[in-house]
Amino acid sequence: MSESLDVEGPAAPPCSNGELVFAEPWESRAFGMAVSLCEAGAFTWSRFRAALIARIAAWESASAREERYDHYQLWLGALEDVLVDLRTVSADEVTARAQALARRPEGHDHRDDHDSSRGH
Repeated sequence: MSESLDVEGPAAPPCSNGELVFAEPWESRAFGMAVSLCEAGAFTWSRFRAALIARIAAWESASAREERYDHYQLWLGALEDVLVDLRTVSADEVTARAQALARRPEGHDHRDDHDSSRGH
């Protein structure tokens, strides 16, 4: 990636002592997807950064913010915005996949039921 990741400013990911901080496994996956797709040339970092800043600005300007600030929810939304804008996926596909993932049982990401290397 020729452009560097923001370490300061509105698009900077959460860090502690200079290290990225992820509260949930999906956050690191969303982060990795955006970086990997950018490195693969699917979009520029500037384009993603602009989409993320737009998501953050929309959250900040919402008159009745009922949800707490969640950087990686906004990050994921920005990634979806860029991919839909590029017609890589449709908005309907994003919605259908989000609904399917929401129906998965609690803790699904933390179980090893499908890990064939452990004999399951």
